[in-house]
Amino acid sequence: MPERIIEFSVPPGAKAGRADKVFAAEFDDVSRARLQRAFDAGQVTFDGKTIDKRFKLSQSGLLRAVLEEPTFDTAPTAVDLPLDVIYEDESILVVNKAPGMITHPGNGTGENTLVHALLHHCGENLSTVGAPDRPGIVHRLDKETSGLIIVAKNDTAHHKLAAAFSERKTYKRYTALVFGIPKVSRGTIKEAIGRHPVVRTRMAVVHSGKPAHTDWKVEARYGQKATRMSCIIHTGRTHQIRVHMSEIRFPLLGDSTYGFRPGQLKDIEVPRVMLHSTELQIQHPDRDERMTFEAPLPRDFEDLIARLA
Repeated sequence: MPERIIEFSVPPGAKAGRADKVFAAEFDDVSRARLQRAFDAGQVTFDGKTIDKRFKLSQSGLLRAVLEEPTFDTAPTAVDLPLDVIYEDESILVVNKAPGMITHPGNGTGENTLVHALLHHCGENLSTVGAPDRPGIVHRLDKETSGLIIVAKNDTAHHKLAAAFSERKTYKRYTALVFGIPKVSRGTIKEAIGRHPVVRTRMAVVHSGKPAHTDWKVEARYGQKATRMSCIIHTGRTHQIRVHMSEIRFPLLGDSTYGFRPGQLKDIEVPRVMLHSTELQIQHPDRDERMTFEAPLPRDFEDLIARLA
């Protein structure tokens, strides 16, 4: 069965903490259930000795876990789905993802993900780095988030693009509709984000989280109800904009997970979490060219703005 190994070097003088909580804080993409399976299987060690999740880390050393990767009975197949291609060449593909489309297959998803559409559009011309379930996928957008996503068509391009995202050499600007009216026109949020300590399916601003940096600017105010913002993210934490905006008391419209309550906009229905990836800048993986891509706001965004205005 495919495996993933995660390791964390506990520094000298670190505050004592349970092994499972340390892992959860350092690896926010790993679910509690997956970690539990590793502990149950005896696949978690500290300096080479098998430990359970209640083991207290009170000294420096190497914390290591071998995780079973999710497996699929069958690899995703090509499905003819609508795909809004912004740009394509022999190495990359830039897509304007529709709201409601899941980026890649997972537990409980159907055959209507972006990956299924990419397999139909590109055939075998997708990177194999994330195969079998994530061929070509360098980064992802939440299901309800629309807009720009870049896809790698070969492994070399994939590795170069992944490194650019990891090293913060990309530029990512989003458009968000938030509840409330800020008194200032712009701001910066630098608050660490990690897994919520109680609700594990959510993220939160937590001291033990990973650094996260968001710049925001007001683009338009709609009475006393809502604001259109431009958000630039310098890091790529899970749910970053949603968490940061909620933290400063301006949750995204439609985002009940992070503070928006249905009915807050009287007589106005919000169709989804109102977040759109508007602009993406990357260095082309094959040539010395900085490329900029933009995606117009989708129809549901424009319709909601018209009602708010």
